[in-house]
Amino acid sequence: MTNPAVLAMLHTVPGLIKDMEALASEVVPGIRVLHYVDESLLQDTIARGTTPEHVRRRLVDYARYAEESGAQALLVSCSSIGEAATAAEDFVSIPVLRIDTPMAGLAVESGARIGVLATLSATLGPTTRLVRDSAQRRNKKPEITARIVDGAFQALRAGDRSMHDSLVLAAFTELAAECDVIVLAQASMARVIEHTQGQPEGPLVLASPDSGMSQLSTHFPSQDS
Repeated sequence: MTNPAVLAMLHTVPGLIKDMEALASEVVPGIRVLHYVDESLLQDTIARGTTPEHVRRRLVDYARYAEESGAQALLVSCSSIGEAATAAEDFVSIPVLRIDTPMAGLAVESGARIGVLATLSATLGPTTRLVRDSAQRRNKKPEITARIVDGAFQALRAGDRSMHDSLVLAAFTELAAECDVIVLAQASMARVIEHTQGQPEGPLVLASPDSGMSQLSTHFPSQDS
């Protein structure tokens, strides 16, 4: 009898939980998801402009807690703390997965001019470095243009999703002329993709939730047997 699939997810934005669990269930039907939510991980990272040491220590604690709770993997849904997630894997025997790793690989495989769009500098750096690392592993040297969408995060934090999306779309339109591929660095930007479809001559647009969940298929056995 196959043990049930158990995935732990660590979120810094509570509003993503429902959609993330639905995506995970599509990839691994019947999966049980344990959700950990800690908004302070992102808040402290934003305040410092980089991932502080105490946040890195807490990532290790969450990874250990996920392992002790029977999860076969921990998926970190926040790109801003992705590098700390990678480091936490050294302290546990289960995979600690970044939501944006598959997206970075797909970007490198899909174009020579890659744009990285973020609403936070704390996210732009880690995502850009992830794309560069993915390119190095593939012996590729893409041109990478990284850009912050000024004011968008503040609008989202204030509850003005319309303003957030408008600012992201404006920055996207400007960047689209320079790139073959545009990476949306944060999961909260994913819905903007809906407004960029139907442009056959435009760049490929990538967001982390869908591609990020695809990696689950390599870490969990089929639940059909």
